[in-house]
Amino acid sequence: MTEKYTALYDEHKKLGASFTDFGGWQMPLKYSSELAEHHAVRNTAGLFDLSHMGEVWVTGPEAAAFLDYALVGKISAMAVGKAKYSLICNEDGGIIDDLITYRRPAAQDGTDVFLVVPNAGNAATVAAALQDRAARFDVEVEDASARTSLIAVQGPKAESILLRLVPAAQHALVTELKYYAAVEVPFLVGGAGLDLLLARTGYTGEDGFEIFVDNGDAAGLWQALIAIADEGQLTPSGLASRDSLRLEAGMPLYGNELSLEGDPFAAGLGAVVALSKEGDFVGKAALAARKEAGAGSTSGRRLVGLKGQGRRAGRAHYAVLKDGATVGEVTSGQPSPTLGYPIAMAYVDVEHSAPGTALDVDLRGKAAPFEVVDLPFYKRQK
Repeated sequence: MTEKYTALYDEHKKLGASFTDFGGWQMPLKYSSELAEHHAVRNTAGLFDLSHMGEVWVTGPEAAAFLDYALVGKISAMAVGKAKYSLICNEDGGIIDDLITYRRPAAQDGTDVFLVVPNAGNAATVAAALQDRAARFDVEVEDASARTSLIAVQGPKAESILLRLVPAAQHALVTELKYYAAVEVPFLVGGAGLDLLLARTGYTGEDGFEIFVDNGDAAGLWQALIAIADEGQLTPSGLASRDSLRLEAGMPLYGNELSLEGDPFAAGLGAVVALSKEGDFVGKAALAARKEAGAGSTSGRRLVGLKGQGRRAGRAHYAVLKDGATVGEVTSGQPSPTLGYPIAMAYVDVEHSAPGTALDVDLRGKAAPFEVVDLPFYKRQK
């Protein structure tokens, strides 16, 4: 596979980043200390390059109806300016990806406009699936991933940091932006003005923003933010801290908690599957059958949180035990920098999934005690 690089790769090299492969992309794993970067996001703010994510524009008279068919959520019910978390599934109900869809103002001809943002490793697959599903609709699907960068500022200081790059007369666009919403905002970068799409979304459990920017303007925006970072309130952060932050926040990762073999209901995502919406959608029959089969049943497994009672952490694919018998498998796990004890997400047999249930995790031949707890592990103070 040919390695891919974001438009900010050289900026990361200047900062001394350590790189790792993620979905075929060379991405910064960390810049100095992943623990310091994690704590920065919890206490001040972290700066992330998310340009490996996908961006797919869906426009046309039937754009809303098309996305209702292509995704499991009721996208047509979204208000302009809002964002919605959803899934794209196959006919068997398997999860192709989890993604966020933004409804943008209508085009000049009055047709609907949506931006679909899939995960890095699945971006091409999702774009192809949307193209294939669009054949029966009056809609245009455009994969803009290759020309679009995405920069995130996450943490309690995120809003005040971004305000430094926005004209004072436009500050309300930022301060009044609600969670899971997006708006066009003018940014002052290098003495010039850039109108950029700003979303109040994120993957860390903190308040924060994600900024969509053309590749050609990405370095200038990043450098303007790095100038603020040099003052100590913003810390460049890599994928290592992003993973520990999302785990504390109980957010699933595709390839760990979610997969083609996975079940949205078992993953705790049943609420995003709109079985009651009018018309058919891809995977509807299979998902309805899965939901019915799971109702009131003690068969199957369910995604839960696990809190370690000792010091060692469970890792992905470690067995979960009850009285020595395997009853589940860890999907993600590590020590929690914020909470000070090991945490994990795992699929466990339904009869052992109630909060308070004592289980063990097989840590390379040694059973370590864990307890089932509600997700998320961490909730920010609002």
